[in-house]
Amino acid sequence: MGDILLLTHRLPYPPDRGDRIRSWHLLKALAGMGRVHLAAFADGPSEIAHIATLRALVGCCHIEQRARSMASAGLAALRTGAPISLSAFDSDTMRAAVAKMLAEKPIDTIVAFSGQMAQFVPQDSAARFVMDFVDVDSAKFEAYAARGGFAQRWLFTREAARLAAFERETALRADVSLFVSEVEAALFRRRSGLGPDRVVALENGIDLAFFDPAEPYPPPEKRCGPLIVFTGQMDYRPNIEAASEFAAKTLPAIRDALPGVRFAVVGRDPARGVCRLSNLPGVIVTGAVPDVRPWLAAADVVVAPLAIARGVQNKVLEAMAMARPVVASPAAFEGIAAEPDRDLIVAAQPEQAAAVITLLRDPDRAAILGQNARRRIEAHYGWEARLAPLARLLGREPARETVAA
Repeated sequence: MGDILLLTHRLPYPPDRGDRIRSWHLLKALAGMGRVHLAAFADGPSEIAHIATLRALVGCCHIEQRARSMASAGLAALRTGAPISLSAFDSDTMRAAVAKMLAEKPIDTIVAFSGQMAQFVPQDSAARFVMDFVDVDSAKFEAYAARGGFAQRWLFTREAARLAAFERETALRADVSLFVSEVEAALFRRRSGLGPDRVVALENGIDLAFFDPAEPYPPPEKRCGPLIVFTGQMDYRPNIEAASEFAAKTLPAIRDALPGVRFAVVGRDPARGVCRLSNLPGVIVTGAVPDVRPWLAAADVVVAPLAIARGVQNKVLEAMAMARPVVASPAAFEGIAAEPDRDLIVAAQPEQAAAVITLLRDPDRAAILGQNARRRIEAHYGWEARLAPLARLLGREPARETVAA
């Protein structure tokens, strides 16, 4: 059996954000099936140091620092008619590196992680092509368009249409396309016309040993009142909007009922608008933290009030794994295999304040919700179980031995 080539739009290490968590576990699973070669983009020079960790799992490795600005990508996209999402990652150097690996290595399987990397899979490749879209990105831009002003609406509508066409073209030439939830997979089947043999859900998991609520975590700061926590990459538009709306509209109602409540926004690279939230009463903006677990362990309630969400929210799974009571919006809950009111609370924006207040006033109910959440994660979301179908999807499942009668 030949080698595997994995293409990722971000270096798959460290597993400290949603896309890297999935690509890291995907890489480890692939490495158990054969020799893996890696071609990936790095967001900055600091990430290059992590190549040493990756080399233990891969053979040939091409890591390229992405340098194209969004302004340059936008101009190129308008000139060529391509989606900006693809133009932002377009690289002749990456294309040449992939071609060189395919020419020199006995690669019979290509796995592209995230739609941006499909452009580097040669049209004439004879290798089995597995496309891990993760989410239906075009649907995300449709949601952006619905919430934007005139200029944004035009830009996002264009991006959604161009990206949807590219997603369908890619899926038609892929042997199988993967999505992070059955909800996303079903949506793409309707859009593409492809069946369940070509469009498959491969769910995310959780590192149950790492997110262990029984471990003693040092308190992230001095305890001085009930704590609500929101986690995420804080330069990502849906997270920015969710944190800002919760701090401005929901938190005041909660603090009217319980004046000592604080709301911590925990995550790297907070946008300027997020940083300004720290000027509001009771709001903490941490920026990057070395470990999110102490904040989750300290939380009385974890919230995920996203208005726009695609796929599965790792922030919700991580909080549930840490046995915390979670209040999630319907969008943040979509795709999660859990039962509302037993494993977590699902509430739209007008009801979120009441749901959080109820849990803060009833710590026994909150504790039961958190315990149920942990049990649900243990039963359904271990990485080994979630990635078990991968060998079959890659055509690498061992043949079953036949027993003579």
